[in-house]
Amino acid sequence: MPKEFVIVGLLALAGFLIGGVYSTWKTARGLAMLLGVGAVLAVGGAIAWLAG
Repeated sequence: MPKEFVIVGLLALAGFLIGGVYSTWKTARGLAMLLGVGAVLAVGGAIAWLAG
């Protein structure tokens, strides 16, 4: 699989998770923070994949 597909997939996953943070922030802050951590990890993975 080309490197760019993985990077775009991870960034798309991060965007999806950030949307989940936005939609759950008022009702379930614990879940929203967990989704935020996942989004940060996905962006970090995309950056690491790009650098590697």
